[in-house]
Amino acid sequence: MAVKQRTTVTATPPTKGAGAVENKSKPAPKYRDGASDEFEFGGSIGVLCLMTGFPIIMWYMWIGATYYDGKLPLPEDGQSWSDFGRHLCQLVYEGAYPTTKAWVIYWVFFITESLMYCYMPGVSNWGRPLLHENGKRLPYYCSAYCSFYATLAIVGVLHVTRVFPLYTLIDEFGSIMTVSILSGFLNSFIVYFQAIVRGRTHRMSGSPIYDFFMGAELNPRIGILDFKMFYEVRIPWFILFLITLSVAARQYEVYGYVSAEVVFLAGAHYLYTNACAKAEQMIITSWDMYYEKLGFMLTFWNMAGVPFSYCHCALYLANHDPSEYRWNRAALAVFAVLYIFFYWMWDSANGQKNAFRHQEKGQLVKRNTFPQVPWQAIENPKTIETDAGDHIMVDGWFAIVRKPNYVPDMFFSFSWGLITGFKSPFPWFYSIFFMAMIIHRTNRDINRCRRKYGEAWKRYEKEVPYLFIPYVI
Repeated sequence: MAVKQRTTVTATPPTKGAGAVENKSKPAPKYRDGASDEFEFGGSIGVLCLMTGFPIIMWYMWIGATYYDGKLPLPEDGQSWSDFGRHLCQLVYEGAYPTTKAWVIYWVFFITESLMYCYMPGVSNWGRPLLHENGKRLPYYCSAYCSFYATLAIVGVLHVTRVFPLYTLIDEFGSIMTVSILSGFLNSFIVYFQAIVRGRTHRMSGSPIYDFFMGAELNPRIGILDFKMFYEVRIPWFILFLITLSVAARQYEVYGYVSAEVVFLAGAHYLYTNACAKAEQMIITSWDMYYEKLGFMLTFWNMAGVPFSYCHCALYLANHDPSEYRWNRAALAVFAVLYIFFYWMWDSANGQKNAFRHQEKGQLVKRNTFPQVPWQAIENPKTIETDAGDHIMVDGWFAIVRKPNYVPDMFFSFSWGLITGFKSPFPWFYSIFFMAMIIHRTNRDINRCRRKYGEAWKRYEKEVPYLFIPYVI
């Protein structure tokens, strides 16, 4: 309905003759969706280093946070590097061994969330047409919002009844983290080889290492359970929030109160997780769902990397007395207000983008979820028409900067580190990693949009010249 009502600006002025000649001279793009067959992340060698480095970095940071008071683990005077390496391995063995208890905790959660995916109340919608399957559209069932609050209710009951005290997550952090690492590898192998056996491979590069990292199958699923959708929200962000809650529970158990800094961080992680859950149906048409295959990159990072490396801000607060990171209360109040502003910007910008995308396809589902923020959708937005058959929105936040949803994300990552102070580098890992990731993703998005939209995208870049901050960058 919104397509007919939009105020549309054509990408180029209509002309006679010249346009037809020019179009004939241009070669047809290999990918109509702006994709590319170029190798990312340095090809096979690069992704092999990433697959090796991810778990090592996670164990190393955990050792520093747990045994070195948040400092970087380094050899002592006179200690050889080989002895130092053996010492680190011994610490992992002693404190992060994958115990039976840890396996049960992780996989009971995993299976419970998969059942909730299928049986909790939710909404259904259709994905984008898959060009390699003659325009077939896959159905998606989105129940993360109800699953999130059901999870919190179950966790609350288990904690109050002492069947499973919530602070067990922080007490058993090392072991559960190792289980998540092993599970990430295990699930990556399963999803890769089952795609080959079933003949469901797609866009294979010919390099087994690279294909294992990027994925072999686009949409592995069992019934209505789409694993890529399942991994997007429930596993990484639910676990991250529960870890932060476990820090609050442990702090209350020890001190009889929860520090304001932990309350701030728990609130920040709640807002992020809740927003991801309430907008799950908007993920359906995203580039990740439409194009990215389910390989090691998405599987491992969602099962292990996100929840157990982004949480080092919470881990630092858990391992230190509140007096070591206490903020001035007035400063913390101002910081909280600023955080809420950026949350509104983030939620409304994502809402505008996703509502426009779904309106254009005639499948916008309006849900009465909490919170409903102002300016979450633009009625009759100004757009630029493209030769690809769709439009570029030049309205709302997207008339101010081209990546308004990335700006608050940057602030969030910075805030999660800042709340802990500057005594440890590990709470800042997420901020540093996120900035590197966002630079890569922004360049990828720009190149893809230039390939897909051509002159229309140049018009958009001219109308909205700034990526993140007006008159700055």
